[in-house]
Amino acid sequence: MPAEPVISVRGEATLEVEPEIAVVWVAVMARDADRRTAVDLLAGRSGRAGDMIKGYGEAIEKLESQPVNVQPVFKDGRIREKVSGYLARAGFTVTVRDFAVLGDLVAGLADADMVTVTGPDWQLRPDSPVYRAARLAAAKDATKRAEEYADAFGGRITGLVEAADSGLMGDTGRATFMAAARAAPAAGMPGPVPEFDFDPAMQTVSAQVEARYTMTAPHFGD
Repeated sequence: MPAEPVISVRGEATLEVEPEIAVVWVAVMARDADRRTAVDLLAGRSGRAGDMIKGYGEAIEKLESQPVNVQPVFKDGRIREKVSGYLARAGFTVTVRDFAVLGDLVAGLADADMVTVTGPDWQLRPDSPVYRAARLAAAKDATKRAEEYADAFGGRITGLVEAADSGLMGDTGRATFMAAARAAPAAGMPGPVPEFDFDPAMQTVSAQVEARYTMTAPHFGD
């Protein structure tokens, strides 16, 4: 057993910050009675959508192609040897760093034939410094709590015994670190040329840490 009393605490921190990126999913489709025609239509539409996205230059942080899928379409939905046509699909995952182009980008893609647009989904980058800031804030909160407890018992903390992500020092506590994002609703303006004005949704990042500190002998008064 330790020679000094031990205080166990859980430090917590929650930060609310602006998003760093926005993700938009683009699905492109083509349908025709002839397989080759469906594939050709898909290739053309995908190419035009890709060129439109690339036209925004450095405002686009990342452009990733989704798998191509070509499948037969059966009459009445029943699988049989004779098909009624072919459905071809492809798409992109677009990561946007400059939010100023989002409205124009989404409107342009949504106006293209046989294109489905979903997004934006507001996010932080996986390596965002916000996650580190939340962890450090949680650690500072743990130390502050330990100091307050020690003071309440008439002592002071003298050292750190152990620190770990929440849940790793015992069976209590839930998973340790989490980031939650709330997506903002998109506002569309009616008219022959669609327009969108997106308001970035704040990102909430939470962190927890468990720690044990030693303290001087408590003093409870006379």
